[in-house]
Amino acid sequence: MKKILVTGASGFIGHSLCETLSKSGRTVIGAVRSLNSILLNNNIKYISVGDISFKKNWKDLLFGVDCIIHCAGIAHKMNKDKNFDAYKLTNLNGTKYLAEQAAEAGVKRLVFLSSIKVNGENTDIINGKEKFLYNDIPKPKDPYAVYKFEAEKVLFNISANTELETVVVRFPLVYGNAAKGNLARLIDIISKNLPLPFKAINNKRSLIGIHNLVDLLIRCIDHPEASGKTFLASDGEDLSTPELIKLIASSMGRKANLFSLPVYMLKFLGIIFGKREEINRLVGSLRIDNSFTQETLNWTPPISVEEGIRRMVQGE
Repeated sequence: MKKILVTGASGFIGHSLCETLSKSGRTVIGAVRSLNSILLNNNIKYISVGDISFKKNWKDLLFGVDCIIHCAGIAHKMNKDKNFDAYKLTNLNGTKYLAEQAAEAGVKRLVFLSSIKVNGENTDIINGKEKFLYNDIPKPKDPYAVYKFEAEKVLFNISANTELETVVVRFPLVYGNAAKGNLARLIDIISKNLPLPFKAINNKRSLIGIHNLVDLLIRCIDHPEASGKTFLASDGEDLSTPELIKLIASSMGRKANLFSLPVYMLKFLGIIFGKREEINRLVGSLRIDNSFTQETLNWTPPISVEEGIRRMVQGE
């Protein structure tokens, strides 16, 4: 497929995806909310589309497009999930309007960026589950995950009644250069050599580096076995929180400054300071089995976790 439309092209994932695609000989169109939010690349045609929450006319933008990679949407925000309407308007309705018009315009395939949160919040032993599988019954908990799953269902329904092919990719925390949120804060703390009370944590979490995710998304553009499937994505190397901190510190040329606090104490402090979800992520496990993805797409993550973390810390 030669002409690719990337929505959310100014975002962390969308930007990296566009930059990589622009070197592949394909025509790349980057849909952004505002042209003020990007550094222009002469090999990418950026177009401002404004707010996609409400029905808009995509017709001219979709002319001749072979594949859409739909990165646009409202990201998950911890402790700020009470506004169902915002997630519904953008992540569900915005996706539905785009897909309907894509089908009418003759677009061959739409690759949808979903979330592992559709499967559930964690895979701790208390849930009797070691890893999430691609064919698990979805158990979304919060509005973000609920409407990601609703969008998946809408897309597959449109595909069932049109020629538009749907590919869904669910993934966990994405790390890499310019990553934001809690990961950026963790890197800042480690860089200042401040002590962290996570030495006693014995969890495992799947992650995916931005280079690996982009490589997988590009594989989904025209792989004949991708159509109609849901893929779980990860690096395939799960880390505990202390292991992640040590890798980040090592990439900075320093030793991790860790000490122990009991997990129950960390959870209690999380409740007291309104950081319950952040602490649950730090102490809990979330593991992904990506073997179906690797086997179906003949794909192997090209970058190791160690190298990916090094690139992130070094700004590569």
